[in-house]
Amino acid sequence: MESRVVEDRNRITGGGVTAGIDFGLTLLARLRGPEAAKTAQLIMEYDPVPPFNVGSPEAAGPDLANRGRAQVRAGNEKMRRLIAERKKSSAER
Repeated sequence: MESRVVEDRNRITGGGVTAGIDFGLTLLARLRGPEAAKTAQLIMEYDPVPPFNVGSPEAAGPDLANRGRAQVRAGNEKMRRLIAERKKSSAER
């Protein structure tokens, strides 16, 4: 099961932009209680309503998920090339 916030024994982790807010609210609830977390959520007016339901590969479907993965791979490869070029340039100085 994939979750935005995962609690495993004495560890709590979160991933994604709004998952960071979810993580903070979960942690606040654990440390100070649910009312403190609810109050913080209200103060932030945190009430996400995404414009598209494609926030996971399963929801996005195979075509969009594969296009997204391809773009991430291309970006990662470009970053690796840039890092290698900088390392080479620095070593030549």
